[in-house]
This record gives sequence, C-alpha cells and structure tokens, in this order.
Amino acid sequence: MTDVGSTLPSFELPDADGKSVDISKFKGKNIVLVFYPAAFTGVCKTELCHFRDSLSKFSNLNAEVIGISVDYPFSVKEFATSNDINFLLLCDYNKTIIKKFNLEFSNFLDLPGYTVAKRSVLIADKEGIIQYKWVADNPGQEPDYSEIDSQVSSMN
Repeated sequence: MTDVGSTLPSFELPDADGKSVDISKFKGKNIVLVFYPAAFTGVCKTELCHFRDSLSKFSNLNAEVIGISVDYPFSVKEFATSNDINFLLLCDYNKTIIKKFNLEFSNFLDLPGYTVAKRSVLIADKEGIIQYKWVADNPGQEPDYSEIDSQVSSMN
C-alpha cells in the first residue's frame, strides 16, 4: 500500500544511465517522489522544471526529489539534459513500480494499451513513512506546489 501512514515500499529502478538505484539508500532523508506520465510532454516539462528550480529549497530541508516515469533510460537522459534536470530520474519502463503503487494511467493520449504513471507526488519522511499523497484526476493537472513545500517544511 502507498497510503498516507504506510511505509514506502522498497524498490530498485535504473537511473538515466541505466545504473540500478535502491530507494532504501535515501533512508534518513525526506523523499519527494514525483511520478510523471512521459518525458517530453508539456506538463511534465513544466512540473519537473518547477522541482528543478526549487531544488535548493528541498535540499535545505533534507529532502531528496526523485522523478519516476515509464520512459527508457536513453529518453530520460535526453529529457534531463535538454531541460537541465539536476535531480535523480528513475525509469520504470517495465511498469512494476506504478503497478505496485497503483499509479497506472491506462490508454494515455487515448492510445489503447499505452500505460504510463499517473501524475502524482508521494512524500515519505526520514523513517520511510508516507506523509503526503497526491494523485492527479487527469494528466494535465499539476500538483499544488505550495502544499508540497508546506508538507516537506513541516517534516523538519
């Protein structure tokens, strides 16, 4: 389960360079998981650039921002490079984590069988307990960034 109050499930995913990253290595830090549907889409670019521009604020609050999409590492790497994304982006190209977290958005862009991550934000505290969960009603909706900032600030 990934509801508020539950423990963030452990998982490993490759980063943009194809290197496996174990989420448990961030224990002791607040974790802001940003699930986004697809690299190179307008809303995803806006959202991830917002987190990029706010990264120092999160770092000062001992929070690690991590983006997750179903894109392949080479796509994520190019997306990160072209948008100067300077935080960790993970690749759930097998869709195992979005299934595990129940964050699947089926038939994205009205394409039958095209499943991506629902735009969502999960925030886990230093002990790995989920303190905040937001899931978009539709993929064009952005999160309330001030609400995320307040949540992370309140955890310190």
